[in-house]
Amino acid sequence: MMQKRKTRGEAEAEFTRAIIKFEKDYLGRGPLDARTFFLQDMILVRLRGILTPAEIKLAERPEGKTLVKETRRQLFESSRHLLETIVQEVVGCTLISLHTDMSSKTGERVIVLTVNADLNEKFS
Repeated sequence: MMQKRKTRGEAEAEFTRAIIKFEKDYLGRGPLDARTFFLQDMILVRLRGILTPAEIKLAERPEGKTLVKETRRQLFESSRHLLETIVQEVVGCTLISLHTDMSSKTGERVIVLTVNADLNEKFS
């Protein structure tokens, strides 16, 4: 039996669910809201409400903001192998690079992943 090809919306939703699970399992807390967008050879993920109550309190001080951002950046970068697996399983592509930043003020994180395929063509 042939496997049904995923639509763009189905793949974006599946990727969002995988990132939420990754955040919960690997970073200890999932976001309150998440969205994924495929743009040519990029996957853009926007997460809201990612900070724990302790991180929010710590980020009230300038040195605390830096500590929260740097700790989360290092954790995220050390998990590249997990993100490579998510990209391969959900999108069927190879991860080339990953970029992320977060706001300690709003508790929002943006993730940009570049892949080795044009997702507009793959999910047209």
